[in-house]
Amino acid sequence: MKYVLIIGAGSDIAFPLERLYAKAGYGLFLASRNIDKLKADAQAITNEFSVEAIAYRFDVTETETHQQFYDSLPKRPIGIICLAGILGEQKVSEKEFREAQKVIDANFSGLVSIVHIAANDLESGKQGFIVGVSSVAGEKGRKSNYVYASAKAGFTAFLSGLRNRLHESHVQVLTVHPGFIRTKMIEGRTTYGFITATPEEVAADIFRGQQSGKDFIYSKWYWRYIMLAFSLIPESIVKRLNFK
Repeated sequence: MKYVLIIGAGSDIAFPLERLYAKAGYGLFLASRNIDKLKADAQAITNEFSVEAIAYRFDVTETETHQQFYDSLPKRPIGIICLAGILGEQKVSEKEFREAQKVIDANFSGLVSIVHIAANDLESGKQGFIVGVSSVAGEKGRKSNYVYASAKAGFTAFLSGLRNRLHESHVQVLTVHPGFIRTKMIEGRTTYGFITATPEEVAADIFRGQQSGKDFIYSKWYWRYIMLAFSLIPESIVKRLNFK
């Protein structure tokens, strides 16, 4: 049985994505800070699909534990999917660097750590895949979330370089750029219903993109054109439009 390691397996996107991989016959290593939820999810998946699913406590910001964690897995995963991340509080980040650093570590630095460990392993075996969930927010900074956006921009660039590095080793690196998703992360914030996806829709996009060998996808697909239009607006106009 092939196994997939899911980092940030407590996220709203994770469970529908886990079900898709389990249905396809993959075993699962579920890693997140909320071990109680993970254990319940792992048991539910095992009961429904008769595949092995194991829960692990994992904190993406505790980089000193990452190598030991990866080495402790009972089998080497064929792929790693990174869903971990936090939005943080922009206003707090502007005044307290610790808050900004927390956002950067959760969305960029910590992911670089665990992904490099997995990448080195997959490269040696010359097979497998890496999926990194970034964000359309990283394509252009806005005053309401530019610390989060900068971390996502860094992760996108990291995945692009990693994809070039691993090409000759036949390891797929998929970058996912979601737009608005109905998750706990954006609860209480302004969204637009007609362009806001469900976690199930994004999970389906990720699974299809990975299984079909894609390098980069938007989720949902129409964000490609939204971001293209947004990128064409000059910075001088963006400042006057007061985008939040």
